[in-house]
Order: sequence, then C-alpha cells, then structure tokens
Amino acid sequence: MDSLPDQPNGSSKLCLSCHDGVLAIGAVNVLNATLTDQDPATADIGMTIQGGGNTMPPGAGVTSGYTRNLGTDLTNDHPISFTFDTSLAQADGELRDPQNEPHLGTRSAGVQPVVPLEQGQAQCISCHDPHIRSTNTNENIKFLRLNRLQKVSPVVTAFDASNDIICLACHDKAGWVGSAHADDQVANEQYTDNAATLREFPLGTQVWESACLACHDTHAVQGSRRLLREGTDGPNAANGAKQGGSPAVEETCYACHSSDGGTLVTQGFNTEVPDIKSDFSLATHMPITSLDQAGGTEVHDIGSSSLPESGKDFLESNLKLGKGNLLNRHVECTDCHNPHRVIKNRRFNDDPFTPAVAGTHDHTAPHSNIASGVLRGAWGVEPIYLATEFGSEPFDFQVKRGNPPVYAPTDVNQSYVTREYQVCLKCHSNYAFDTPPMLGSSGGNTLYGANGLTRYTNQAMEFQAPLLHKGEVTATGSGSAVGNYTCTFPNNIGGTKTETCNAEPNNHRGWHPVMDNTGRTAAIRNMSASNFLDPFNDTSGANVGNQTMYCSDCHGSGTAAGTVVPAGGENGNPWGPHGSNNNFLLKGPWDTNTGDGNPDHLCFKCHDYDNYAWRNNPSPGLSGFRTAIGYTEPNGCLISHKPVNLHIGHAQKIGSSRFRCVWCHTAVPHGWKNKALLVNLNDVGPEAGQVAGTQVSSPYTREPYYLNSMLRIVNFAQSGNWKASDCGGGGGPTQGWMAGNCSNPP
Repeated sequence: MDSLPDQPNGSSKLCLSCHDGVLAIGAVNVLNATLTDQDPATADIGMTIQGGGNTMPPGAGVTSGYTRNLGTDLTNDHPISFTFDTSLAQADGELRDPQNEPHLGTRSAGVQPVVPLEQGQAQCISCHDPHIRSTNTNENIKFLRLNRLQKVSPVVTAFDASNDIICLACHDKAGWVGSAHADDQVANEQYTDNAATLREFPLGTQVWESACLACHDTHAVQGSRRLLREGTDGPNAANGAKQGGSPAVEETCYACHSSDGGTLVTQGFNTEVPDIKSDFSLATHMPITSLDQAGGTEVHDIGSSSLPESGKDFLESNLKLGKGNLLNRHVECTDCHNPHRVIKNRRFNDDPFTPAVAGTHDHTAPHSNIASGVLRGAWGVEPIYLATEFGSEPFDFQVKRGNPPVYAPTDVNQSYVTREYQVCLKCHSNYAFDTPPMLGSSGGNTLYGANGLTRYTNQAMEFQAPLLHKGEVTATGSGSAVGNYTCTFPNNIGGTKTETCNAEPNNHRGWHPVMDNTGRTAAIRNMSASNFLDPFNDTSGANVGNQTMYCSDCHGSGTAAGTVVPAGGENGNPWGPHGSNNNFLLKGPWDTNTGDGNPDHLCFKCHDYDNYAWRNNPSPGLSGFRTAIGYTEPNGCLISHKPVNLHIGHAQKIGSSRFRCVWCHTAVPHGWKNKALLVNLNDVGPEAGQVAGTQVSSPYTREPYYLNSMLRIVNFAQSGNWKASDCGGGGGPTQGWMAGNCSNPP
C-alpha cells in the first residue's frame, strides 16, 4: 500500500482506520494480540460509540464540511502523506521552508519541532495529537497541536506559536498580515450563535479570530475545491451546512457577503460587509454560477498559468479565460479579488494598519483609475501596442502580478497591478479571446441584439490612448480617412452635389479617459468645466483633461440620476460590475433613446444633463461644441442666439424628447477613431467593413459602432469654432434634415 502513488501512508493510515467512516472504530487489529478470551485473528480494541453504532458518527452529514467522518474520498480534505521540503516550498511560493523553521520538521534526537513531519512527510499527526485536550471547556481544539483560532491580529509574517492560528505554521500567505480579513479593526464582525456553533467556534468569535477558517475548512464539504468552506452549490441542511454539490467559489464568499447568509450578526444592507450576492442576482450580471457559465461547469483554476508560482498570485492560463475556447470563459470572485491581500483602503498601496472608511476607490477630484484596496494584489494585464490606428488590437500583454508593498509606486509600469482596468482587460480583450464572444453566450449576459449588437468588443483596442493624440491636435494614424477625398451629397432639388471632405485636420482618436487622460483641458475645449458633474468638474478646470476614470464609474448596479456613486453611500450597494438591471452592466440605460430627455440615462451620470440635453436651460454652460464667440450663422441649422452651447441649441430646435446621443456619437463610447467620439457618415471605414472614406446614407446602423447614426462632417473644426458648413454637405442646403432649422430628423 505504501508504494502506491497518492495513497495515505505512515501513521495517517491508523487515523483513517476510524475516521474514514467505513471501518468499525475498534477494528485496528492490535499488533501481536495475546488476548485469551477471543480469537487473536480478530483481536480489536473494544470501543463504545455514544449514540450507538460501530463507525465514526457523521455529525452534520457525511457530505458536509461539518463532520469528522472523512469518508474514503479525501479530495475535499487537507492533503497528507506528501513530502514537505525546500523544493515544495519554493515551487509553491507561500509555504514556509522546513529547513529554515525550527517549529517545523522531522523529529530526531534533540530536535522536537512542534509541527512534526514523519520522515519528511506531512501526516495527520503534523497538526493533530490525539493525546491533547483543551483545558478551556468553551473551545474545541480538535486535538490540534497549536491554536485553532487566531489569538492576536498578526503584525509580522514570522510565525508566532503563541498567538497565530496553526495554519500559519506552514502557510505564509503574501499580503495576509494587515489584510482586511486578518485585521481586528476591520474583520471585527461577530458570528451569529448558530454560525459559531455550526463551526464549533466559541460564541462571540469574530471573523479575524477565525482567520483561515473563515473561508477554509481542512475537511471541507464534499465537492468543494481548495478546502473552501461551503464552496459548493449543494443544498443547505436544516442547520445551514452545505450538503455536497459541485464546486462554487462564490458560495464561500456569500456566507458573509450577502444579506441572507446568516453568518454574521451585522449581516445585511448598510453594513461594512458589502452585499455582493444581491448584485449577482440582478437581471444582468457576471456569469458567476456554473449554470451561467458557457461550459456549464466551474473551470476557474488558479495556478494554471505557465508562469512560476502562479498559484501564489492566483494566475490562470489565458486558455482558462477563453483564449482558443470561449466555453472556458467564466467569472469567479477570485478572478478580480485576492482575499488574502484585500485591504480596507482607498488605494492599493495605503497603509493597511490605518483602515479607511471603505476599500473602494477615492471618488473625489483629481480623479484616477488607480486600483483600490479591494483590488490589492490581484493580477491583470497591460496592453502593448504597435499601432495607434483604431481597430489595431494590442500586439501583446504584460502580466501584472504580486503583492505590492505599503506606499508602493503607482505608475503604470510597475510589475504589480496599479490600475483597475488592468484587472478588467485580462478578460475583456484579445488576451482572453481570439474572436469576441457573442452576446447572450452566458447566463446573465446582455441578450443578443441589444443596441443592435451581437458580440462584445475588444476594450483594450478601444481604450487605447495614444500620446500623440492627446489634446486638440491633428494626428495621423487614428483610423479615419487621411487627406482630402470626394463626398457626394443629395441637393435640395433632387440631384447630387460633390464636395471635398477632409477628416484629418483637427482630428485625432477620442476616448473616455480610462487608460490615460485625454489632455483636452477645459481651456483647450473652450468649455466650462461645470458641464461635467462632480468629481469630473472643478471650479478652476485644472482637472478636466488631466484625470482618468474607472471602468466601475459606468459599470455596476444602478445609481441615482446625476451620480455614479452606489445607492446607500459608503456601505451601501457595492462598487464594481457584479450586476445591474441595465444592459451591459451599466449604471443607467444606454440605448437608442439616450438623450431623449431622461436625466437618468448613463451619459448624464457624468455629463450634466442640464448642459447637454435640457432644452429649457436658460443659461447653459460654455460648450466646446459651439460657434466662435461673436459668430452668427447666416442661415443654418445652428441657432445664432445660443452660440455658446450647441448641444442645447440642437435640443431646442429638435426637442428634448427626440434628441439622441447616438445620432452624433459612437454607440460604444469606450474609444473611437474621431475626436469627441463623433461619428461621420462621410467616412465609414474598416470598423463597418468598408474602405476608409466610404459615404453611407443616414440613418445608418452597423454594429458595433453605428446605431441610428446621423452626423456627417466635412471638416473637423477646433473646439469652440464649429460652424454649419463643417457638417453635412457644405454651406448650402445639401443635407436634407440637417439643412435649414434641423427640426425634422428622420
């Protein structure tokens, strides 16, 4: 038996003679038995089990994690009978080296480590001593050689046998010291009496005290992986214990991060523990469950990357993310969060021993995309580009990984994650797919055909922010038509008119400032900073164009009109794209009606509705979309008495109820080939399967970027210097509804 691979050996076999729940607990065949009152061949130890029977009692259920009947399938139990040496410690990256730890090693003459190995192997007796019992009747120590619970919140990584939980004798998790789950200032929520009793914790135990046992159980529920407590989708027994099922990482997190987990005394809405489960229950949500995932099973597998120590940083192979096989696409909590490293601080590099009011990002000016405390130590990717042209995918990606030190540099070139978007792009880019997945391909997804879309897009391509395209410049390589080209338009007498169009002067790529700022300050835009909402505005205008934003400023559960801050404030609904009642996990509606007079639509969470769509605004803020000060249109669609803000001017002419953002702006507003995300039906190109400079009729719809598009541009003007002849077909009435008073769009 000992020679077979993957089989328990040594003293562990003796333990399992009772704890496998199969053999009678006295059937150990005493060595060299000389009993005279029975047959020596069946000489067993006479044992009586409380409650009757002759095998180990199952406790809360034979498939539950709350039982000491281990069964014969040990896949949900801590491994035993493996060689624990320097080689293993180095390969794992988060194990203590027995060669360097006096408390850990094989016993020999004069060497008595408190965590003994057996001929270099970890066995049941490494953690347990059946001759130990607790002197504290309020605490069941499970025959453990060291503490079952944490006694003092850890402040150093060196193992403290007096105060540390026994798990830390072997495991040295990077980032655990000071993390939110280990800090007595943060994880001070108390287990309910029922939850404590179920876990056999003393009543009144707090989460930080349970430490590793908050999420793991060395003999976990059957079906879970990585010893995750309750980490399956099986049913609950009457006492709350899971009863088998298939792996489900999220269920471990939901034990605390829900309003109905019944684990914490303070569980529910408006507590410091965010209710993540409710967001995942909304109509549109990340495919968190196995049933939601395209493959129908949990394929999440940290440590599957070919990079060294990949398990340490929760790395997965991009093949597991969908590269080469979209059926592998999935979402699990640990795709975005490293629970050993998260901290309750605004920034990932803040001092964790000085917790903030929340671990979410700082939503004040100057705004940024710097990763928050809940993303500390997660892994992500940074795109590497060879071309700036819209439609050019990243050439490669740099994997960002590791546990950053306190006050670590925040520049984007660091080896660890410094930006939120780096976490998002490992799935939402060609790092994780060859062809973007179809809408509706996973449960909870936005349905196929929403906004005329059938596929997701490559967001690393879209959000590229080329340095030479910043500011108000004329930049080549945007993807728009270069130089003069011929455009033919209908005239007002049923014929056509040929004009010269030029999409290059004053044009450049436009993007929402996620990966980098735009460099388009309020002064360069010739606009009022107050046209943006807090915190994207400021009285001086100094931050406009110089700051960035988060993916989670637009994506997440719905928010009130005029703000992207979740309902309930600091400890209300969670930040982050877990779920929403809007398509594409958006915080407000974004569709063909956006701009129609509803201030709750997505654009107006950051752009002031009063200054972009409210036709009755008596004094709108100065806008970059305007004629030069003092300019008067002779007879065009732009009204002369409101030259300072032509968004409002158009709303007044057309009517707020008919005004639409997608008439003039790209339908996927991540990034685009033209300035200000403007569409141009005189220059439809490869993004719609056309040759650059192709003219199409309006209204024009072609996924993913054109949705009832109307705008035609002859020449791109500098901000603050637009005139009617820059749009349509020139100075004459050659563009149908765009000519005259712009009051009757198709």
